[in-house]
Amino acid sequence: MSPDLLAPDLLAPDLLAAGLTALVAMSAGLAGPWVIARLREPETEVAGPPRPTYEQLAADPGLRRRLALVGAPVGFLVGWQVGWTPALAAWAVLTAVCLLLGYIDARTRLLPTQLIAPSYWVILILLVGAAVADRDIGHLWGAALGWLAMGGFYYLMWRLGPGLGYGDVRLSGLLALCLGFLGWGRLLTGLYSGFLLGGLASATLVLARRASLKTQLPFGPFMMLGALVGLVWGPSLAGWYVAP
Repeated sequence: MSPDLLAPDLLAPDLLAAGLTALVAMSAGLAGPWVIARLREPETEVAGPPRPTYEQLAADPGLRRRLALVGAPVGFLVGWQVGWTPALAAWAVLTAVCLLLGYIDARTRLLPTQLIAPSYWVILILLVGAAVADRDIGHLWGAALGWLAMGGFYYLMWRLGPGLGYGDVRLSGLLALCLGFLGWGRLLTGLYSGFLLGGLASATLVLARRASLKTQLPFGPFMMLGALVGLVWGPSLAGWYVAP
């Protein structure tokens, strides 16, 4: 590695971006119980074993600390990968929202529209601002086409068979906007990585006799992990696939 790549003036912006996103995610974790406690309970119950209410989730005394401890390193990684670019703000918001959504889905198999719907508007505004700052409308086309491709794929999967909820469809659009803004390599890697990780987790639980073939795992956390894989390794994997 060239010594120039380790120069402080080159590392400082990425470190600043990583620290800022880590701070945003950690703050979201600290505020998580307050946000979760104010969510409205769904009108229809999810099939399966009884789930805890949002108020019960928020009352967990260790929740604030656990969310913050998870959010800080994930936010640092996201910020380090996105770098000090105009798109960083949208990714910081996405990381904070996904931190709460991932926990809620893992415990309840629900992805509250109350969190996802306003996040669309915030992220869209931030991505438009990022495209204007970059003076490159192509990023917005990537985000829009990514939303159509990934959101459409999840919509078809939801319509054609069991296993996915409509909350997963809504979440896929949020992830696709941010991944598509950065390029198709990250988008496609994020898409198939989510299904790969979910499939591996299901197979592992079945082999360990902790679940049956009919057990439905919450898929949202695997979608988010897949998006993180796409962000980190998407460009290199895309280059590997298209290499002659």
